[in-house]
Amino acid sequence: MERLAVSSSNLASVGYDNTALTLEVEFNNGGVYQYYNITEDVYTDLMNAGSIGSYFSNNIRNVYPTQKV
Repeated sequence: MERLAVSSSNLASVGYDNTALTLEVEFNNGGVYQYYNITEDVYTDLMNAGSIGSYFSNNIRNVYPTQKV
């Protein structure tokens, strides 16, 4: 999955597959995780958030099923 670099103290890049409803996040420490059942609205809100890291922590992490890649 292609990811876009983001400006965040915790996240390095974010990718999204709207067919599989899968969000892929690369953390600054090098870990890559996929989050499942992410709607396009959630992805759009994440990418447009004033703080991508805060939005991710508050609305995605520990909310959606995830797996380390």
